Amino acid sequence: MTRTIRRAAALCLVLLATLLVNAARVQIVESPALDDNPANRRGPIARWAQPRGEITAGGHTVTGSRDTREQLRYERTYTDGPMYAPVTGYASQTYGTSLVEHAEDAALSGADPLLSAFPLWNDLSRSRRPGGRVHTTIEPAVQKAAFRGLAGRRGAVAALQPSTGRVLALVSSPSYDPGVLSGTGPATVRAWTELNAADAEPMLNRAIRQTYPPGSAFKIVTAAAVLDAGLVRDVDAPTDTPDPYILPGTRTRLPDAAEGCGGASLAYAIQWSCNSVLAGLGARAGLPAVLGTAENFGFNDRSLRIPSPVAASTFDRRMSVDQLALSSIGQFNTTATPLQMAMVSAAVANGGTLKRPYLVDRVTTTAGRPVRRYHQSLYRRAMNPVTAQRLQRLMVRVVEDGTGRNAAIRGARVGGKTGTAQHGPDNTGTPYAWFIAWAQADDAVQPGVAVAVVVEDAEAVRGRISGNGSAAPIARAVMAAALKTSRGR
Repeated sequence: MTRTIRRAAALCLVLLATLLVNAARVQIVESPALDDNPANRRGPIARWAQPRGEITAGGHTVTGSRDTREQLRYERTYTDGPMYAPVTGYASQTYGTSLVEHAEDAALSGADPLLSAFPLWNDLSRSRRPGGRVHTTIEPAVQKAAFRGLAGRRGAVAALQPSTGRVLALVSSPSYDPGVLSGTGPATVRAWTELNAADAEPMLNRAIRQTYPPGSAFKIVTAAAVLDAGLVRDVDAPTDTPDPYILPGTRTRLPDAAEGCGGASLAYAIQWSCNSVLAGLGARAGLPAVLGTAENFGFNDRSLRIPSPVAASTFDRRMSVDQLALSSIGQFNTTATPLQMAMVSAAVANGGTLKRPYLVDRVTTTAGRPVRRYHQSLYRRAMNPVTAQRLQRLMVRVVEDGTGRNAAIRGARVGGKTGTAQHGPDNTGTPYAWFIAWAQADDAVQPGVAVAVVVEDAEAVRGRISGNGSAAPIARAVMAAALKTSRGR
């Protein structure tokens, strides 16, 4: 009898040990795979069981949550969704997250342990913290001016505060309402399919994810390179650039749209956008000088985040002299995002010092307790301060008596540069209209805003497209709104 009991007890111990080993296998070894299994609904149910944290702009919430009373209970909602979509992105129960919704997902979903004063207790109790609040640097009035200025045309606007790097506006057009992607079911799937299939690509964030040939707007970078290199010491002195300019080693003539570009000074060339002068000076400066300056502005940087990833703007590291000449006027393989070109303008406005752009100011709990704060920081020293001062004067000439008159603002000092970028096979595509600029109120000690606008208006008549006509009025409205906002503080 005793032997039978011992055998039964031993069998029970073996079974218990086996059960414990199996439980450990499931909970420790296989738990990651089970958590990631699409059939496991516990994660999504817990994720959407409470309202998602809010995203704010200018102290006002631009997101919310709707109680669906379904298994995935709370859906994301958006205020002025199309206007803020390039900032917020989407938070979808079906398709995941993007942009700030993705970059700050841990805080917004309540998964960030810093949201709780007692994070270990929450881990032990397995309770989910309320989602945090993400405060962006966006100024609603500036964002609205950019959105209205584009008026549905294909293009983008990026506006920065030069002294800090704060992103004041980030607009991509045409846009979409991220709220149509929030839920599940046929309507959400249909909206996703239609948005991704649309020729206008409304879900493409043109401000930070699309690169364009910058055209003549890039001449500011080339001018900075030749001034820093000492190739030009007097901006008003004539250069020896012929008109027409023949690309080195070729028989290709580089045309000028403006009169009087032959042998023109650097000041005249910036004022009236002479291709020959800037191409010739860039070729003479050499690849190391122009490339080094371009990279000081942020070109070829694949690591930039704001916190969403920014597509790298490019300037080739290897090219022939004729290719360098074309690249020096923003053609050949040179490409830039609107944010990158706003950074060019901001560096000039800020005396040659380029601050790292950032879109999120701080994260707090719903009760307002600070979780983390993002501070301004130095990104690059783009150019010599004396060079920046000279470029400021040259850009002011463009607006006061040059190709950028449509950007002038009463009561402010404005500097700008137009650009009309050719593209497509043999440059047959409708040109892109660029305008980069900065503005300083007459009663301010430093420029308050730097902006870049690109308009890719496929419906426009080719001969009527220009940076001054298509993009400068938008830049003026954006800068005026930024200066007015700063005065109101």
